[in-house]
Amino acid sequence: MDGLVSRRALLGALFAAPMLPCLARAGAQSPRDLDRRRLEAVPTYFRDEVSAGNIPGAVVLIQQHDSPVLLQCFGVRDPATRAPMTEDAIFRIYSMSKPVTSVAAMMLVDDGRLKLDDALASYIPAFADVRVGAAPVARPITIRDLLRHTSGITYGFYGETAVRRLYAKAPLFDGDIDNATFVERLARLPLAEQPGTVWDYGHSTDVLGRVIEIVSGRSLYEFEQERLLGPLGMRETAFFLADPSQRSRVAEPSPRDWFDRPIAGIDDPIRPRRWESGGAGMISTISDYARFAQMLLNGGELDGRYYLKPETVAVMTRDHVVGAGIRRDDLYFPGADSGFGLGFSMRITQKPPVPSGEYGWDGVGGTFFFIDPADDLFVIVMMQAPSQRGRIASDVRRLVYAALAP
Repeated sequence: MDGLVSRRALLGALFAAPMLPCLARAGAQSPRDLDRRRLEAVPTYFRDEVSAGNIPGAVVLIQQHDSPVLLQCFGVRDPATRAPMTEDAIFRIYSMSKPVTSVAAMMLVDDGRLKLDDALASYIPAFADVRVGAAPVARPITIRDLLRHTSGITYGFYGETAVRRLYAKAPLFDGDIDNATFVERLARLPLAEQPGTVWDYGHSTDVLGRVIEIVSGRSLYEFEQERLLGPLGMRETAFFLADPSQRSRVAEPSPRDWFDRPIAGIDDPIRPRRWESGGAGMISTISDYARFAQMLLNGGELDGRYYLKPETVAVMTRDHVVGAGIRRDDLYFPGADSGFGLGFSMRITQKPPVPSGEYGWDGVGGTFFFIDPADDLFVIVMMQAPSQRGRIASDVRRLVYAALAP
């Protein structure tokens, strides 16, 4: 697939309808346009990564002003079969599920059925008696805490604290569980920190998914399908691959990548199961996730339909951690230049050419995205290369911003 814009028709149809002005365009500063000649550095970079054996393949989308500027495939979809990468490849997006769940929750906030400062225990009473280690909680966990990862609920597959070791040993994932069973088990464990005091990456978004179920009276997927995925046209975004005949479209990592050895608690989203992990359970395609990203960039609207109020998107993409005095430690994954909003990392440091206000997230399987409202663009990279994600995300960001006209 050669040329800077590959098969524009695929995504062009998705974005053909007129858009309402996005939030960035309301500001005084005009967006900087991408220079297509300088942007050639991006496909060159990915071809080199494939040639060097660092990644099996990737699909890359750079979209600005509602249209794809670069859409290209690189390498292979499956190292075993050597099937070439295609634009319709299906990826395990893992933690890129978190923004989807967060948007679904904020739709209920917009509906007036959920409030950010509601106590979690008012929806899931088992959390009323949770403790921090052996100590009582100083204040209840709130819905806001779940969205910004300040609930004290952690993960058990990284770090060496006593509470994380308890999470790692607990039978949280035994059997074919659903969200209700998983959250009941989780509520029996202590919190790692007092709610509202430390950003701690963990199962908060999984718990948020269960709250959505309780408030809506539907399963998480049923609610998301009815209110978000279906209307957006995200037809292949789900919690497992329902059609076995499509298995050959699934992108696979290199056998020598570290993620080939499963991490406890991170199930394979391809396998059919009852657990709909709002924090790490989804599969998707680049065209599906592009619909989601463009809706956010537009301030909650796509094709004339509002999914979120513009002011709600503004709240979600504002820092709720650093400015709130919440502690960050050595495991603060957003990085020193970023805060965290309600479902996304948020760049709060202005370091030209990267503007403050850029937001996004990634998945442990290798996928990542970022949205830049100031320049009216977003970037999505779909690949299954876990050990390479951080380095490549940093390099891609550098190349994209180097291609913006001064």
